Amino acid sequence: MKEKINLYKEKITSYWRQRSNKQRGMIVGTAITVILLAALGVYLSSRTKMVPLYSDLTLQEVGQVKAELDTRGVDYELQGGGQTIMVPESEAESLLVDLAASGMPDSGKIDYSFFSDNTSWGMTDKEFDVIKVDAMQSELANLISGIAGIQDAEVMINAPEDEIFLTDAKQEASASIVLKVEPGYQVESSKVEALYNLASKSVPNLPKDNIVIMDQNFNYYDINNPNSGEEGTYTYQQKVKKDIERDIQQRVQRMLAMMIGQQKVIATVTADIDFTKENRVENIVEPVDPDSMDGLPVSVERIEETYTGDGASPGGVPGEGEEDVSSYQGEDGSSGEYSMNKETINNEFNRIKKNIEESPYKVRDLGIQVAIDSKKGTDDQGDPLLLSQQEQQTVQDSVQSILNSMITTSINEDYGEVNPADKVSIVFQEFNGEPQFTDEPQGIPLWMYVAGGVLLAVIAVLIWMLARRKNEVEEEEFKEIQQPIPVEVPDIEEKETESTARRKQLERMAKDKPEDFAKLLRTWIAED
Repeated sequence: MKEKINLYKEKITSYWRQRSNKQRGMIVGTAITVILLAALGVYLSSRTKMVPLYSDLTLQEVGQVKAELDTRGVDYELQGGGQTIMVPESEAESLLVDLAASGMPDSGKIDYSFFSDNTSWGMTDKEFDVIKVDAMQSELANLISGIAGIQDAEVMINAPEDEIFLTDAKQEASASIVLKVEPGYQVESSKVEALYNLASKSVPNLPKDNIVIMDQNFNYYDINNPNSGEEGTYTYQQKVKKDIERDIQQRVQRMLAMMIGQQKVIATVTADIDFTKENRVENIVEPVDPDSMDGLPVSVERIEETYTGDGASPGGVPGEGEEDVSSYQGEDGSSGEYSMNKETINNEFNRIKKNIEESPYKVRDLGIQVAIDSKKGTDDQGDPLLLSQQEQQTVQDSVQSILNSMITTSINEDYGEVNPADKVSIVFQEFNGEPQFTDEPQGIPLWMYVAGGVLLAVIAVLIWMLARRKNEVEEEEFKEIQQPIPVEVPDIEEKETESTARRKQLERMAKDKPEDFAKLLRTWIAED
Protein backbone atom coordinates (compact mmCIF):
# COMPACT_ATOMS: atom_id res chain seq x y z
CA MET A 1 0.00 0.00 0.00
CA LYS A 2 2.83 2.31 0.88
CA GLU A 3 4.52 1.54 -2.40
CA LYS A 4 1.33 2.50 -4.32
CA ILE A 5 1.06 5.74 -2.39
CA ASN A 6 4.68 6.57 -3.11
CA LEU A 7 4.13 5.65 -6.77
CA TYR A 8 1.10 8.01 -7.08
CA LYS A 9 2.95 10.71 -5.22
CA GLU A 10 5.90 10.37 -7.55
CA LYS A 11 3.61 10.57 -10.61
CA ILE A 12 1.87 13.68 -9.30
CA THR A 13 5.16 15.34 -8.45
CA SER A 14 6.53 14.52 -11.89
CA TYR A 15 3.38 15.86 -13.60
CA TRP A 16 3.53 19.08 -11.53
CA ARG A 17 7.19 19.68 -12.37
CA GLN A 18 6.53 19.26 -16.06
CA ARG A 19 3.90 22.08 -16.05
CA SER A 20 4.73 25.73 -16.69
CA ASN A 21 3.99 28.52 -14.19
CA LYS A 22 0.96 29.62 -16.19
CA GLN A 23 -0.49 26.14 -16.26
CA ARG A 24 0.14 25.72 -12.53
CA GLY A 25 -1.76 28.96 -11.88
CA MET A 26 -4.68 27.78 -14.01
CA ILE A 27 -4.81 24.46 -12.15
CA VAL A 28 -4.76 26.17 -8.74
CA GLY A 29 -7.34 28.75 -9.83
CA THR A 30 -9.67 26.08 -11.20
CA ALA A 31 -9.43 24.09 -7.99
CA ILE A 32 -10.16 27.15 -5.84
CA THR A 33 -13.12 28.10 -8.07
CA VAL A 34 -14.60 24.61 -7.84
CA ILE A 35 -14.24 24.63 -4.06
CA LEU A 36 -15.88 28.07 -3.75
CA LEU A 37 -18.76 27.09 -6.05
CA ALA A 38 -19.31 23.90 -4.08
CA ALA A 39 -19.29 25.84 -0.81
CA LEU A 40 -21.71 28.43 -2.26
CA GLY A 41 -24.03 25.70 -3.49
CA VAL A 42 -24.05 24.02 -0.09
CA TYR A 43 -24.74 27.40 1.59
CA LEU A 44 -27.60 28.29 -0.74
CA SER A 45 -29.17 24.84 -0.52
CA SER A 46 -29.02 24.86 3.26
CA ARG A 47 -30.19 28.51 3.62
CA THR A 48 -33.89 29.18 4.14
CA LYS A 49 -35.42 31.39 1.44
CA MET A 50 -37.35 34.31 2.96
CA VAL A 51 -40.26 35.93 1.11
CA PRO A 52 -42.42 38.95 2.06
CA LEU A 53 -45.50 38.09 4.07
CA TYR A 54 -46.82 41.69 4.36
CA SER A 55 -45.47 44.97 3.01
CA ASP A 56 -46.10 48.64 3.81
CA LEU A 57 -47.68 47.94 7.19
CA THR A 58 -48.19 50.46 9.95
CA LEU A 59 -46.31 50.05 13.23
CA GLN A 60 -49.53 48.91 14.90
CA GLU A 61 -50.10 46.19 12.31
CA VAL A 62 -46.45 45.07 12.44
CA GLY A 63 -46.71 44.71 16.22
CA GLN A 64 -49.81 42.52 15.91
CA VAL A 65 -48.30 40.20 13.30
CA LYS A 66 -44.96 40.02 15.13
CA ALA A 67 -46.63 38.97 18.39
CA GLU A 68 -48.60 36.27 16.57
CA LEU A 69 -45.47 34.91 14.83
CA ASP A 70 -43.60 34.82 18.16
CA THR A 71 -46.46 32.82 19.66
CA ARG A 72 -46.36 30.35 16.77
CA GLY A 73 -42.55 30.09 16.89
CA VAL A 74 -42.09 31.10 13.24
CA ASP A 75 -38.77 32.57 12.09
CA TYR A 76 -39.16 36.03 10.53
CA GLU A 77 -37.16 39.09 9.50
CA LEU A 78 -38.09 42.79 9.45
CA GLN A 79 -37.06 44.90 6.48
CA GLY A 80 -37.96 48.24 4.91
CA GLY A 81 -37.76 50.19 8.14
CA GLY A 82 -39.89 47.64 9.97
CA GLN A 83 -42.79 47.85 7.47
CA THR A 84 -42.09 44.53 5.68
CA ILE A 85 -42.19 41.10 7.36
CA MET A 86 -40.19 38.25 5.74
CA VAL A 87 -41.02 34.59 6.53
CA PRO A 88 -39.79 31.24 5.13
CA GLU A 89 -41.19 30.56 1.67
CA SER A 90 -42.56 27.15 2.67
CA GLU A 91 -44.75 28.72 5.39
CA ALA A 92 -45.83 31.94 3.67
CA GLU A 93 -49.09 30.74 2.12
CA SER A 94 -50.35 28.92 5.20
CA LEU A 95 -49.50 31.92 7.40
CA LEU A 96 -51.45 34.25 5.11
CA VAL A 97 -54.55 32.07 5.41
CA ASP A 98 -54.23 31.57 9.19
CA LEU A 99 -53.61 35.25 9.93
CA ALA A 100 -56.49 36.33 7.67
CA ALA A 101 -58.79 33.93 9.54
CA SER A 102 -57.65 35.55 12.79
CA GLY A 103 -58.42 39.05 11.45
CA MET A 104 -54.80 40.15 11.05
CA PRO A 105 -53.42 42.59 10.28
CA ASP A 106 -56.02 44.82 11.87
CA SER A 107 -55.49 48.50 11.02
CA GLY A 108 -58.08 49.61 13.57
CA LYS A 109 -60.14 51.40 10.90
CA ILE A 110 -63.91 50.98 10.86
CA ASP A 111 -65.75 50.11 7.67
CA TYR A 112 -69.42 49.61 6.94
CA SER A 113 -69.26 45.99 8.03
CA PHE A 114 -68.98 47.26 11.61
CA PHE A 115 -72.69 48.08 11.67
CA SER A 116 -73.75 44.54 10.78
CA ASP A 117 -71.40 43.03 13.35
CA ASN A 118 -71.97 45.42 16.27
CA THR A 119 -75.55 46.61 16.08
CA SER A 120 -77.21 46.92 19.48
CA TRP A 121 -80.20 48.65 21.06
CA GLY A 122 -77.96 50.56 23.47
CA MET A 123 -76.15 52.60 20.79
CA THR A 124 -76.98 56.31 21.02
CA ASP A 125 -77.40 58.67 18.10
CA LYS A 126 -74.10 60.40 18.89
CA GLU A 127 -72.22 57.10 18.89
CA PHE A 128 -73.88 56.10 15.64
CA ASP A 129 -72.93 59.40 13.96
CA VAL A 130 -69.28 59.08 15.07
CA ILE A 131 -69.01 55.48 13.82
CA LYS A 132 -70.74 56.42 10.56
CA VAL A 133 -68.28 59.24 9.85
CA ASP A 134 -65.33 56.98 10.74
CA ALA A 135 -66.66 54.32 8.36
CA MET A 136 -67.02 56.86 5.53
CA GLN A 137 -63.45 58.01 6.10
CA SER A 138 -62.10 54.44 5.95
CA GLU A 139 -64.09 53.50 2.86
CA LEU A 140 -63.09 56.67 1.00
CA ALA A 141 -59.43 56.13 1.94
CA ASN A 142 -59.62 52.56 0.62
CA LEU A 143 -61.11 53.76 -2.67
CA ILE A 144 -58.37 56.35 -3.15
CA SER A 145 -55.61 53.87 -2.18
CA GLY A 146 -56.74 51.57 -4.99
CA ILE A 147 -55.76 54.15 -7.63
CA ALA A 148 -52.49 53.45 -9.45
CA GLY A 149 -49.62 55.58 -8.12
CA ILE A 150 -51.18 56.20 -4.69
CA GLN A 151 -49.87 53.95 -1.91
CA ASP A 152 -52.12 55.14 0.91
CA ALA A 153 -54.54 57.89 1.87
CA GLU A 154 -55.76 59.53 5.05
CA VAL A 155 -59.21 61.16 5.05
CA MET A 156 -60.76 63.53 7.58
CA ILE A 157 -64.47 64.37 7.15
CA ASN A 158 -66.27 67.13 9.03
CA ALA A 159 -69.99 66.28 8.83
CA PRO A 160 -72.54 68.96 9.77
CA GLU A 161 -74.86 68.37 12.69
CA ASP A 162 -78.57 67.99 12.10
CA GLU A 163 -80.52 71.16 12.88
CA ILE A 164 -83.25 70.95 15.50
CA PHE A 165 -85.51 73.29 13.54
CA LEU A 166 -86.21 73.17 9.83
CA THR A 167 -84.32 75.85 7.92
CA ASP A 168 -83.81 76.70 4.27
CA ALA A 169 -80.03 76.91 4.77
CA LYS A 170 -78.32 73.75 3.58
CA GLN A 171 -75.58 72.42 5.83
CA GLU A 172 -72.46 71.36 3.92
CA ALA A 173 -69.71 68.92 4.86
CA SER A 174 -65.95 69.36 4.35
CA ALA A 175 -63.10 66.93 3.81
CA SER A 176 -59.30 66.95 4.04
CA ILE A 177 -57.34 64.27 2.19
CA VAL A 178 -53.61 63.50 2.46
CA LEU A 179 -52.19 61.22 -0.24
CA LYS A 180 -49.09 59.05 0.03
CA VAL A 181 -47.82 59.13 -3.55
CA GLU A 182 -45.25 56.67 -4.89
CA PRO A 183 -41.76 58.16 -5.41
CA GLY A 184 -41.42 59.72 -8.84
CA TYR A 185 -45.15 59.53 -9.60
CA GLN A 186 -46.92 62.69 -10.77
CA VAL A 187 -50.67 63.14 -10.31
CA GLU A 188 -52.07 64.46 -13.58
CA SER A 189 -54.77 67.11 -13.83
CA SER A 190 -57.38 64.59 -15.03
CA LYS A 191 -56.71 62.40 -11.98
CA VAL A 192 -56.95 65.42 -9.67
CA GLU A 193 -60.43 66.15 -10.98
CA ALA A 194 -61.34 62.45 -10.61
CA LEU A 195 -60.25 62.53 -6.95
CA TYR A 196 -62.46 65.57 -6.29
CA ASN A 197 -65.45 63.92 -7.99
CA LEU A 198 -64.86 60.68 -6.06
CA ALA A 199 -64.81 62.45 -2.70
CA SER A 200 -67.75 64.72 -3.54
CA LYS A 201 -70.00 61.83 -4.63
CA SER A 202 -68.99 59.56 -1.74
CA VAL A 203 -69.94 61.93 1.09
CA PRO A 204 -73.41 63.54 1.33
CA ASN A 205 -73.58 67.33 0.98
CA LEU A 206 -69.88 67.64 0.17
CA PRO A 207 -69.25 70.23 -2.59
CA LYS A 208 -65.92 70.29 -4.40
CA ASP A 209 -65.06 73.71 -2.99
CA ASN A 210 -65.00 72.20 0.53
CA ILE A 211 -62.38 69.55 -0.35
CA VAL A 212 -58.64 69.95 0.26
CA ILE A 213 -56.17 67.44 -1.22
CA MET A 214 -52.40 67.37 -0.67
CA ASP A 215 -49.65 64.75 -0.60
CA GLN A 216 -46.94 63.80 1.86
CA ASN A 217 -44.57 66.35 0.29
CA PHE A 218 -46.98 69.27 0.98
CA ASN A 219 -47.90 69.56 -2.72
CA TYR A 220 -51.42 71.03 -2.95
CA TYR A 221 -53.76 69.80 -5.69
CA ASP A 222 -56.40 72.36 -6.67
CA ILE A 223 -59.21 71.48 -9.08
CA ASN A 224 -59.38 75.10 -10.25
CA ASN A 225 -55.66 75.07 -11.01
CA PRO A 226 -54.84 71.72 -12.63
CA ASN A 227 -51.15 72.57 -12.69
CA SER A 228 -50.79 72.85 -8.93
CA GLY A 229 -48.64 70.27 -7.23
CA GLU A 230 -45.24 69.28 -8.52
CA GLU A 231 -45.60 71.18 -11.84
CA GLY A 232 -45.49 74.85 -10.91
CA THR A 233 -47.36 77.71 -12.47
CA TYR A 234 -44.24 79.00 -14.20
CA THR A 235 -43.62 75.66 -15.91
CA TYR A 236 -47.24 75.50 -17.04
CA GLN A 237 -47.19 79.03 -18.47
CA GLN A 238 -43.93 78.47 -20.31
CA LYS A 239 -45.28 75.24 -21.78
CA VAL A 240 -48.42 76.97 -23.05
CA LYS A 241 -46.35 79.83 -24.51
CA LYS A 242 -44.03 77.44 -26.34
CA ASP A 243 -46.94 75.39 -27.68
CA ILE A 244 -48.64 78.49 -29.12
CA GLU A 245 -45.41 79.80 -30.67
CA ARG A 246 -44.56 76.41 -32.17
CA ASP A 247 -48.04 75.94 -33.62
CA ILE A 248 -48.06 79.37 -35.32
CA GLN A 249 -44.48 78.94 -36.51
CA GLN A 250 -45.24 75.58 -38.13
CA ARG A 251 -48.28 76.96 -39.90
CA VAL A 252 -46.32 79.97 -41.20
CA GLN A 253 -43.42 77.76 -42.24
CA ARG A 254 -45.61 75.31 -44.16
CA MET A 255 -47.58 78.05 -45.91
CA LEU A 256 -44.54 80.08 -46.99
CA ALA A 257 -42.60 76.94 -47.95
CA MET A 258 -45.30 76.03 -50.45
CA MET A 259 -45.00 79.49 -52.03
CA ILE A 260 -41.27 80.21 -51.88
CA GLY A 261 -39.62 76.85 -51.19
CA GLN A 262 -38.82 74.67 -48.21
CA GLN A 263 -35.21 75.83 -47.99
CA LYS A 264 -35.85 79.42 -49.02
CA VAL A 265 -37.61 80.75 -45.92
CA ILE A 266 -37.16 80.71 -42.15
CA ALA A 267 -39.87 81.90 -39.73
CA THR A 268 -39.79 82.52 -35.97
CA VAL A 269 -42.65 83.54 -33.69
CA THR A 270 -42.71 85.30 -30.33
CA ALA A 271 -45.96 85.52 -28.36
CA ASP A 272 -47.10 87.48 -25.33
CA ILE A 273 -49.69 85.47 -23.37
CA ASP A 274 -52.06 86.89 -20.78
CA PHE A 275 -52.73 84.23 -18.10
CA THR A 276 -55.24 86.32 -16.14
CA LYS A 277 -58.33 84.24 -15.37
CA GLU A 278 -61.63 85.96 -14.63
CA ASN A 279 -64.94 84.68 -13.29
CA ARG A 280 -67.88 87.12 -13.38
CA VAL A 281 -71.69 87.19 -13.32
CA GLU A 282 -73.61 89.49 -15.67
CA ASN A 283 -77.29 90.39 -15.10
CA ILE A 284 -78.53 91.91 -18.37
CA VAL A 285 -81.99 93.43 -19.07
CA GLU A 286 -82.81 93.77 -22.78
CA PRO A 287 -85.96 94.89 -24.60
CA VAL A 288 -87.93 92.38 -26.60
CA ASP A 289 -87.81 94.63 -29.66
CA PRO A 290 -84.38 96.33 -29.86
CA ASP A 291 -85.57 98.71 -32.58
CA SER A 292 -88.46 100.25 -30.69
CA MET A 293 -86.97 99.52 -27.27
CA ASP A 294 -90.37 98.15 -26.20
CA GLY A 295 -90.95 95.23 -23.94
CA LEU A 296 -93.58 92.52 -23.92
CA PRO A 297 -96.91 93.85 -22.48
CA VAL A 298 -97.94 91.78 -19.50
CA SER A 299 -100.96 93.74 -18.23
CA VAL A 300 -102.87 96.80 -19.55
CA GLU A 301 -105.20 99.02 -17.46
CA ARG A 302 -107.31 101.77 -19.10
CA ILE A 303 -109.53 104.27 -17.16
CA GLU A 304 -111.91 106.71 -18.97
CA GLU A 305 -114.10 109.25 -17.06
CA THR A 306 -116.50 111.89 -18.51
CA TYR A 307 -119.02 114.30 -16.81
CA THR A 308 -121.49 116.89 -18.12
CA GLY A 309 -124.14 118.84 -16.00
CA ASP A 310 -125.48 122.09 -14.58
CA GLY A 311 -124.18 123.66 -11.41
CA ALA A 312 -126.30 123.52 -8.20
CA SER A 313 -127.96 126.61 -6.68
CA PRO A 314 -126.26 128.05 -3.65
CA GLY A 315 -127.88 127.06 -0.39
CA GLY A 316 -127.63 127.95 3.24
CA VAL A 317 -127.43 131.31 4.86
CA PRO A 318 -125.24 133.74 2.98
CA GLY A 319 -122.03 134.53 4.68
CA GLU A 320 -122.42 131.82 7.31
CA GLY A 321 -120.00 129.27 5.99
CA GLU A 322 -116.66 128.54 7.71
CA GLU A 323 -114.67 130.18 4.97
CA ASP A 324 -117.34 132.59 3.71
CA VAL A 325 -117.25 136.30 4.13
CA SER A 326 -119.91 137.54 6.50
CA SER A 327 -123.04 139.03 4.79
CA TYR A 328 -121.56 138.08 1.29
CA GLN A 329 -124.12 136.67 -1.13
CA GLY A 330 -122.97 133.48 -2.96
CA GLU A 331 -123.16 133.06 -6.75
CA ASP A 332 -125.40 130.61 -8.61
CA GLY A 333 -123.75 127.39 -9.94
CA SER A 334 -122.98 127.19 -13.68
CA SER A 335 -123.02 124.17 -16.07
CA GLY A 336 -119.75 122.35 -17.01
CA GLU A 337 -118.05 119.23 -18.60
CA TYR A 338 -115.32 116.85 -17.29
CA SER A 339 -113.36 114.01 -18.94
CA MET A 340 -110.27 111.82 -17.95
CA ASN A 341 -108.42 109.08 -19.92
CA LYS A 342 -105.77 106.98 -18.08
CA GLU A 343 -103.83 103.95 -19.45
CA THR A 344 -101.33 101.86 -17.47
CA ILE A 345 -99.21 99.19 -19.33
CA ASN A 346 -96.83 96.82 -17.50
CA ASN A 347 -94.06 95.62 -19.87
CA GLU A 348 -91.72 92.68 -19.29
CA PHE A 349 -88.13 92.80 -20.61
CA ASN A 350 -85.62 90.02 -21.27
CA ARG A 351 -83.66 89.35 -18.11
CA ILE A 352 -80.44 87.44 -18.87
CA LYS A 353 -78.04 86.11 -16.25
CA LYS A 354 -74.63 85.00 -17.50
CA ASN A 355 -71.99 83.18 -15.48
CA ILE A 356 -68.86 83.87 -17.50
CA GLU A 357 -65.52 82.15 -16.91
CA GLU A 358 -62.73 83.54 -19.03
CA SER A 359 -60.18 81.21 -20.60
CA PRO A 360 -56.98 80.71 -18.56
CA TYR A 361 -54.85 82.38 -21.24
CA LYS A 362 -55.20 84.79 -24.17
CA VAL A 363 -52.79 85.87 -26.89
CA ARG A 364 -52.11 89.50 -26.02
CA ASP A 365 -49.44 90.26 -28.60
CA LEU A 366 -47.68 88.43 -31.41
CA GLY A 367 -44.54 88.97 -33.42
CA ILE A 368 -43.48 87.09 -36.57
CA GLN A 369 -40.02 87.33 -38.04
CA VAL A 370 -39.45 85.96 -41.57
CA ALA A 371 -36.11 85.61 -43.36
CA ILE A 372 -36.26 84.93 -47.13
CA ASP A 373 -33.39 83.79 -49.31
CA SER A 374 -32.61 86.55 -51.80
CA LYS A 375 -30.75 84.16 -54.14
CA LYS A 376 -32.94 82.80 -56.94
CA GLY A 377 -30.30 80.79 -58.84
CA THR A 378 -26.93 80.99 -60.58
CA ASP A 379 -25.85 82.30 -63.98
CA ASP A 380 -23.73 80.56 -66.61
CA GLN A 381 -20.51 81.47 -64.80
CA GLY A 382 -21.80 80.06 -61.47
CA ASP A 383 -22.35 83.46 -59.85
CA PRO A 384 -25.49 83.85 -57.71
CA LEU A 385 -28.50 85.65 -59.13
CA LEU A 386 -30.27 87.83 -56.53
CA LEU A 387 -33.84 89.04 -56.44
CA SER A 388 -34.34 92.54 -57.75
CA GLN A 389 -35.87 95.27 -55.65
CA GLN A 390 -39.18 94.95 -57.47
CA GLU A 391 -39.22 91.16 -57.01
CA GLN A 392 -38.45 91.53 -53.32
CA GLN A 393 -41.29 94.01 -52.95
CA THR A 394 -43.69 91.61 -54.67
CA VAL A 395 -42.70 88.73 -52.41
CA GLN A 396 -42.89 90.96 -49.34
CA ASP A 397 -46.41 92.14 -50.20
CA SER A 398 -47.59 88.55 -50.69
CA VAL A 399 -46.08 87.36 -47.42
CA GLN A 400 -47.35 90.44 -45.57
CA SER A 401 -50.95 89.86 -46.71
CA ILE A 402 -50.85 86.24 -45.53
CA LEU A 403 -49.38 87.09 -42.14
CA ASN A 404 -51.77 89.99 -41.57
CA SER A 405 -54.83 87.73 -41.54
CA MET A 406 -53.04 85.21 -39.31
CA ILE A 407 -52.08 87.87 -36.76
CA THR A 408 -55.56 89.42 -36.77
CA THR A 409 -57.21 86.07 -35.99
CA SER A 410 -54.60 85.02 -33.41
CA ILE A 411 -54.55 88.10 -31.16
CA ASN A 412 -57.55 88.38 -28.85
CA GLU A 413 -59.93 91.19 -29.74
CA ASP A 414 -60.21 92.31 -26.08
CA TYR A 415 -56.90 94.15 -26.42
CA GLY A 416 -58.14 96.57 -29.04
CA GLU A 417 -57.39 97.01 -32.71
CA VAL A 418 -54.21 95.50 -34.04
CA ASN A 419 -51.96 96.88 -36.77
CA PRO A 420 -50.49 93.73 -38.38
CA ALA A 421 -47.79 95.72 -40.17
CA ASP A 422 -46.17 96.50 -36.82
CA LYS A 423 -46.10 92.81 -35.84
CA VAL A 424 -44.25 91.43 -38.91
CA SER A 425 -40.59 91.74 -39.84
CA ILE A 426 -39.49 90.49 -43.30
CA VAL A 427 -35.79 90.34 -44.22
CA PHE A 428 -34.17 89.27 -47.50
CA GLN A 429 -30.77 87.68 -47.04
CA GLU A 430 -28.66 85.22 -49.03
CA PHE A 431 -28.62 81.87 -47.22
CA ASN A 432 -25.35 79.98 -46.77
CA GLY A 433 -26.73 76.75 -45.34
CA GLU A 434 -29.69 74.53 -45.99
CA PRO A 435 -31.55 74.11 -42.68
CA GLN A 436 -34.13 71.36 -42.36
CA PHE A 437 -37.32 71.91 -40.40
CA THR A 438 -39.34 69.07 -38.98
CA ASP A 439 -42.41 69.00 -36.77
CA GLU A 440 -40.69 66.86 -34.16
CA PRO A 441 -37.31 67.48 -32.53
CA GLN A 442 -34.49 65.58 -34.21
CA GLY A 443 -32.84 62.76 -32.33
CA ILE A 444 -29.60 60.93 -33.02
CA PRO A 445 -28.93 60.71 -36.80
CA LEU A 446 -29.14 57.33 -38.51
CA TRP A 447 -25.52 57.43 -39.66
CA MET A 448 -24.37 57.53 -36.03
CA TYR A 449 -26.28 54.30 -35.30
CA VAL A 450 -24.70 52.67 -38.40
CA ALA A 451 -21.20 53.85 -37.45
CA GLY A 452 -21.69 52.62 -33.88
CA GLY A 453 -22.83 49.20 -35.10
CA VAL A 454 -19.86 48.85 -37.45
CA LEU A 455 -17.47 49.91 -34.68
CA LEU A 456 -18.94 47.33 -32.28
CA ALA A 457 -18.63 44.63 -34.96
CA VAL A 458 -14.95 45.49 -35.56
CA ILE A 459 -14.21 45.42 -31.82
CA ALA A 460 -15.94 42.03 -31.50
CA VAL A 461 -13.89 40.58 -34.41
CA LEU A 462 -10.62 41.87 -32.91
CA ILE A 463 -11.44 40.37 -29.51
CA TRP A 464 -12.29 37.03 -31.16
CA MET A 465 -9.01 37.02 -33.16
CA LEU A 466 -6.94 37.86 -30.06
CA ALA A 467 -8.63 35.10 -28.05
CA ARG A 468 -8.07 32.59 -30.85
CA ARG A 469 -4.43 33.58 -31.21
CA LYS A 470 -3.95 33.23 -27.48
CA ASN A 471 -5.46 29.72 -27.49
CA GLU A 472 -3.19 28.65 -30.37
CA VAL A 473 -0.08 29.85 -28.53
CA GLU A 474 -1.12 28.02 -25.35
CA GLU A 475 -1.75 24.80 -27.32
CA GLU A 476 1.67 24.98 -28.96
CA GLU A 477 3.35 25.51 -25.59
CA PHE A 478 1.40 22.61 -24.10
CA LYS A 479 2.43 20.30 -26.97
CA GLU A 480 6.08 21.25 -26.58
CA ILE A 481 5.91 20.40 -22.88
CA GLN A 482 4.14 17.06 -23.49
CA GLN A 483 6.65 15.78 -26.08
CA PRO A 484 9.79 14.52 -24.25
CA ILE A 485 13.12 15.37 -25.75
CA PRO A 486 14.93 12.11 -26.82
CA VAL A 487 18.25 11.57 -25.07
CA GLU A 488 20.93 9.46 -26.77
CA VAL A 489 22.62 7.09 -24.30
CA PRO A 490 25.97 5.56 -25.54
CA ASP A 491 26.43 1.81 -25.22
CA ILE A 492 28.64 0.72 -22.36
CA GLU A 493 31.41 -1.65 -23.37
CA GLU A 494 31.71 -4.31 -20.70
CA LYS A 495 35.16 -5.86 -20.10
CA GLU A 496 35.42 -9.63 -19.94
CA THR A 497 36.53 -10.74 -16.40
CA GLU A 498 36.23 -13.89 -14.30
CA SER A 499 33.13 -12.63 -12.50
CA THR A 500 31.42 -11.67 -15.71
CA ALA A 501 32.22 -15.06 -17.20
CA ARG A 502 30.64 -16.84 -14.17
CA ARG A 503 27.56 -14.62 -14.39
CA LYS A 504 27.06 -15.46 -18.03
CA GLN A 505 27.43 -19.18 -17.29
CA LEU A 506 24.82 -18.96 -14.52
CA GLU A 507 22.45 -17.11 -16.85
CA ARG A 508 22.79 -19.77 -19.52
CA MET A 509 22.36 -22.51 -16.91
CA ALA A 510 19.19 -20.82 -15.50
CA LYS A 511 17.85 -20.58 -19.01
CA ASP A 512 18.78 -24.08 -20.26
CA LYS A 513 18.68 -26.15 -17.05
CA PRO A 514 16.45 -24.49 -14.47
CA GLU A 515 16.25 -27.55 -12.18
CA ASP A 516 20.04 -27.79 -11.84
CA PHE A 517 20.16 -24.03 -11.26
CA ALA A 518 17.62 -24.32 -8.46
CA LYS A 519 19.58 -27.12 -6.76
CA LEU A 520 22.69 -24.99 -6.98
CA LEU A 521 20.94 -22.08 -5.35
CA ARG A 522 19.64 -24.24 -2.48
CA THR A 523 23.16 -25.54 -1.92
CA TRP A 524 24.52 -21.99 -1.71
CA ILE A 525 21.79 -20.95 0.67
CA ALA A 526 22.37 -23.99 2.93
CA GLU A 527 26.12 -23.26 3.05
CA ASP A 528 25.41 -19.65 4.04
